[in-house]
Amino acid sequence: MSSFDLIVIGGGSGGLAAAQRAAEYGAKVVLIESHRLGGTCVNVGCVPKKVMWYAADLAEGMRDAAGYGFAVSAEGHDWQQLKTRRDAYVERLNGIYANNLAKRGVTLVRGRAAFADRASVAVDSARFTAPHIIIATGGRPVVPPIPGAEQGITSDGFFELTARPRRVAVIGSGYIAVELAGIFASLGSSTALVLRTASALKQFDAMLGESMLKILADEGVAIHTQAVPASLEGGPGDLTVVARDGRRLGPFECVLWAVGRSSATAGLNLARAGVACDAEGFIHTDKYQVTSAGGIYAIGDVTGRAQLTPVAIAAGRRLSDRLFGGQADRHLDYHNIPTVVFGHPPIGTVGLTEQAARENYGDDNVTVFKSSFVPMYHALTAHKPRCDMKLVTVGPEQRVVGVHVIGPGADEMLQGFAVAVRMGATKKDFDDTVAIHPTSAEELVTMR
Repeated sequence: MSSFDLIVIGGGSGGLAAAQRAAEYGAKVVLIESHRLGGTCVNVGCVPKKVMWYAADLAEGMRDAAGYGFAVSAEGHDWQQLKTRRDAYVERLNGIYANNLAKRGVTLVRGRAAFADRASVAVDSARFTAPHIIIATGGRPVVPPIPGAEQGITSDGFFELTARPRRVAVIGSGYIAVELAGIFASLGSSTALVLRTASALKQFDAMLGESMLKILADEGVAIHTQAVPASLEGGPGDLTVVARDGRRLGPFECVLWAVGRSSATAGLNLARAGVACDAEGFIHTDKYQVTSAGGIYAIGDVTGRAQLTPVAIAAGRRLSDRLFGGQADRHLDYHNIPTVVFGHPPIGTVGLTEQAARENYGDDNVTVFKSSFVPMYHALTAHKPRCDMKLVTVGPEQRVVGVHVIGPGADEMLQGFAVAVRMGATKKDFDDTVAIHPTSAEELVTMR
């Protein structure tokens, strides 16, 4: 049996961050990973998704170029070439992560981990023990339990596609569904977005979901609401989504399920270690990332809380700061976490939705400021998607508790405004900030 100061199960963003920070403090660390380093984000999530988003953005730019006097025509799009270059980039990142672990003296073990008891983990015939064990195994996309569902793909399968499907249905209403539907549509697929209810992005401010659906519809995406899938019929390249109300949607070459994610804990033998999960299978932790078993911690998507790469990284680093850096009260504050949805256009949001603010503070204590306009970029283009913004404030001082933006540049502008919200800025602070003109961001400091 090999002894360490820290065992990290999972080589995704959170696990890598925790392991490297602990090693920097001098801890003896082993990281166990059965697949590629980088986890969901690097391999089948944020990174390759952003590459595809850039490709879609370029396609839209070529479409808009005529408004600025350019005679531009795209000579088709080579999806396979893009995939090859994207996959090579991701593979380089895998190697960089391995080198970074080696530089910090972290032992990397390839294989599937399972708890032997509360203080030790087995990988095949090898066994490792440590006073501190971090579970950072992430999540997996859900496939609904309906007939024929296995003929569809998930977000993981999206990155395996070697050619662009001509007709595609994306099933789901969350940010992954919106992002992938936007990419497919911008790159030329006839795209349908199938929603179980009448709205999208239900965990975000209502304005954002309403605006996004309108923009997608204006861009030619077929929006099917109140369509609960009952089965998926047909064969490869000829699929029909059958809804509970009898509607038959299709045919589609590709159907993509984006209906949620579950925790990746299968095979870990959590019960043997005394680690409890909630009703949905996610590992419950306190604010210090401690599970129901002393000395065992969980970070990232496996906890089901704020499933975002920077959150997993921040939680992992703070945990190692506390365990090995002498920072006894170090932990992640899960409030005011900024989020970006890489739709077309992107969404940036931080803080409370209008509804949450009213529920928490009462209608009389909430003041909302809104702005809606066509960004200057689109002044000369044939397409005129609007940019919508909202500030949610509370109290007589009008402290800003929520900033919500959908439009070009929302992804980049929100980082700075997130700092302002976290610091407790008021509407007057926003108003007293000189605007940068001409930009869309200036609307956030000139709203009335």
